[in-house]
Amino acid sequence: MTRKNTLVLMIILALFAFAVSALIYPLWGRDAMRLGLDLQGGIHMVYQADFSEVEPGKESEAINGAIAVIERRINILGVTEPIIQKQGADRILVELPGISEAEKAKRLIGQTALLEFRELVTNADGEAEWVPTTAIVNGQEKVLNSAYFKENTYVDTDDFGRILLIFEWNSEGSKLSEQITGRMIGEPLGIFLSGAPLLGDDGEPIAPIVRSKITDRGQIEGLSFTEATELSQLLNAGRIPLPLTPIYDQTVSPILGADFIDMSVKAGIIGIILVMLFMIAYYRLSGILACLALLFYGALVLALFKLIPVTLTLAGLGGFILSIGMAVDANVLIFERMKEEIRTGRTLGAAIEAGFNRAWTAIRDSNVTTFIVCGILYWVGNIIVGGAPVKGFAVTLFLGVAVSMFTAIVVTRTILRLFVGTRLARKTSLFSVSVGRK
Repeated sequence: MTRKNTLVLMIILALFAFAVSALIYPLWGRDAMRLGLDLQGGIHMVYQADFSEVEPGKESEAINGAIAVIERRINILGVTEPIIQKQGADRILVELPGISEAEKAKRLIGQTALLEFRELVTNADGEAEWVPTTAIVNGQEKVLNSAYFKENTYVDTDDFGRILLIFEWNSEGSKLSEQITGRMIGEPLGIFLSGAPLLGDDGEPIAPIVRSKITDRGQIEGLSFTEATELSQLLNAGRIPLPLTPIYDQTVSPILGADFIDMSVKAGIIGIILVMLFMIAYYRLSGILACLALLFYGALVLALFKLIPVTLTLAGLGGFILSIGMAVDANVLIFERMKEEIRTGRTLGAAIEAGFNRAWTAIRDSNVTTFIVCGILYWVGNIIVGGAPVKGFAVTLFLGVAVSMFTAIVVTRTILRLFVGTRLARKTSLFSVSVGRK
């Protein structure tokens, strides 16, 4: 064994030890694999942004503002590693893994969280209806709503134990409130949330009678503690600056995700065992060495998945298992070339070098085409609704094929070189069942 081959073998063993350690122990803050929604359960949603009321040229600023507000709202739920990102020019992707309160999450994200204050008037038909309260500030007529709240609302109780939602106006809201409440003393002030009446814990709309002029601070009573707390959190998180329409919604049960993991692991183990049995039966000693390289490949790829980290989905696991087959396919090309060289009378060492060199171009070209397809799939997964599985498949297949090139060309070759010059090298029948055929 040459000095260079010994050095390469030591590097391979060090990489294998590192990969196994990374899988067993926490490293770089990564305690476990990051699982996708279909494996651990959760919510996958896509929202379409409506720019009809956004000033031209400020669409990007508006959608980025919406993403920031959604992130603050998701923080209320305490979700670990949520994914909230822009998809295309006018969509927002939201993935919340492992969440159990699906409906609450959808409600938090979807609401515009705008409280409007309305007054009761009689329309042309003689019917009473609620209309937005307005006042003139700085020469402009403006509607009184929670856009003028400071982001410091909180929940409190009065001396009688009633729940109060306390809010504070900013300077402009204070001027509006002073004018509006000053002229509405003794009249009901309706409170609407996202266009619908805000209901109390008794199911009735909240419409308190204005007792005095309100300038700096105000309070809303009639809500339950849970409702007041949730509304306070929404108001403090900020208002989504443009309407969002849900266009895709998928919720996966954690139990179903666990079943997917169990089935995927079983399928992977069965597939690897069958591949190993075939390689050993057909290529004998070379097949055993290829199986050792396959174990190295599996440990290294899974360690990369954990450390990068790659979000593993069911489709991603499929891409990983497919890459295992492609890793073996590279060894098949190499071993077949080796058989041809041995048949011509070459020694094992010469057959190894010639087999790897001549098979390399075929391996390279096939893998490059796979990389191109992976790039296309990743791009498609970024632009379509519900494209997360497509992206997961593309990423795991790309990494798997990249590592398979290394294991086939470097790892298997290095291990085979260990037998050059030994007694086993003279027994060519150990390297294939059909190597002696002409």
